[in-house]
Order: sequence, then structure tokens, then C-alpha cells
Amino acid sequence: MNRPITSADVAAAAARIAPYARRTPIMRTELDGRPVVLKLEYLQRTGSFKLRGALNALLGGDRPTHVVTASGGNHGVAVATAASLLDLPATVFVPEQAPLSKTRRIEAAGAKLVRHGASYAEASAAALNEARETGALYVPAYDNPLVVAGQGTCAAEAVADAPDIDTVVVAVGGGGLAAGTVVGSGKPVVVVEPENCRALHDALAAGKPVDSVVDSVASSALGATRVGTVPFAVVQAGAATSVLVSDAELLAARDRLWEEFRIAAEPAAAVPLAAWLAGRVPGELACLVICGANSDWVPA
Repeated sequence: MNRPITSADVAAAAARIAPYARRTPIMRTELDGRPVVLKLEYLQRTGSFKLRGALNALLGGDRPTHVVTASGGNHGVAVATAASLLDLPATVFVPEQAPLSKTRRIEAAGAKLVRHGASYAEASAAALNEARETGALYVPAYDNPLVVAGQGTCAAEAVADAPDIDTVVVAVGGGGLAAGTVVGSGKPVVVVEPENCRALHDALAAGKPVDSVVDSVASSALGATRVGTVPFAVVQAGAATSVLVSDAELLAARDRLWEEFRIAAEPAAAVPLAAWLAGRVPGELACLVICGANSDWVPA
């Protein structure tokens, strides 16, 4: 797909993935006397939005014979699960020191796990080489039009279920969910990152993707060192508002989700609420996408 990603692409993705992905609910509620809508995407299969993009990548072209990716986190679990749902063999490359909490879920989903290299970059290079040598389909985590369109189905659902929302707020790592939300929502979008994990914020300031620092309690999910080229173009054209929050703010928001709603979100998924609580989100009725719940933690 070498053309701009459109709402029609998101609608096509929604139709493709409907037999396999959950349509996650919204919750209308109030916090601190203000109305807000929560999109409960952590209830998605695999515990995060990533399954949407993985499914669309596998269903949006010719059926592959084998699927390969690199990720020790939510994307790896999503690709492994999507491949299993479609009866396709999958191989997921992870760094040698990838945590058991992540790798056990990749293997449980039925994928072959390959530990390679000391860093994600080394694991990714090995995965790309494997795909070239075997003819397997390589599924990027975010820098891919089909992945972006798949992620856009999350916001499209939210707007369909709550058409009165005036802003959609999402966390950003590599930019796939952010770009999909710009295309899929048709609403103003606020993209939120930790202060020291800000690849998209820095790219918008520079006018192009640039290398960025990664140092946050949420970096396991939001720790892209450089935003994807495909997502960046979409977000830049869509004039999304970029907001930063501190680690203290996002952890307080995570704890608030637990105290108020018994939502055990991972730190990255609390970033939109952190921005909203801090008054950095415009509009009268925001939709906060609670995008994942895949980390082990103990409430404060």
C-alpha cells in the first residue's frame, strides 16, 4: 500500500478481523467531577490492541506460508496469537535477555521462540534475515500500513459507540496506534508519551523521525527509539496534539485506574489518563484508550 491510509482501509480491516478480535467495550464515567469515556482495549485478546494490527497484516494480502517477527512484548504475543488463530506457523525472535513473563506467553500462543542477540535491534535483524531466506512474511510492530489500519479499528469502534466524544487520547510507542487513531476516529487526537520516552514528540519537533532517548518506567511498551516512518506521516498530516507526562504522573494514573475501576493497566496504558488528569487534554468529553494490561505489578 503506497497510498495514504484512509478510513476505508480501517473499515476494511474491521471487517477482516471481526471473526477473530473482540469488539471491546467503552465505559462512560466521571472522575474528579468531569465526564470521560474509557475504551477498555485491555480486554482485547492477548491483553492489548496489538492483535488488531497483527491480524490485519496477515489477512490483508496473499495468505503467507509462515510468519516472522521480532518482539519480546505485546507485539510478539499478538503476532503469535494471530498466526495461531489463522493456522499459520510463526517464529518470534527476542533478545537473549527477554523476560520470561513475555516469552512464556509467546510460546503459549504456539509460536517458535528464538533468542538472539543482546538487543532488540539484533533480534530484529535476525528476524528480517530469516524472512528473506525462507520467504516468510515479516510483520513489523508499527511501521506498516496494514498494521496501522488494523490499530485504527480500536478508535473507530469507540467513536461508533460514543459519537459524542470530542477527543481521542492514546499512548505512543512506535506510533501505530496513534496513526490508526488519527485515521480511524475522525476526531481530534491527543498523543501522549512519557517525558523521557518521546520518539513521536521529538519527531514532530524535528519535522522527521529522529533517534530519541528511552528512559521511563513505561519503556517496555513505549520504548521505541525512533517513531515509524509510516505512522509519523499520518500523525503529522493529522495535526495530532503531542503531550508529555512524567513517570510519577503515569504511575499515579495507573494506581487511580485500579482504585476507581479495578483496572489493572500496565504503566503505558495509563499515560492517556495521566494527561487528562493533568488538564492537558482539550475538549469536553475525551475518550481515553486503555490499551493494555500485560505487566505484573502490585497496587500501591
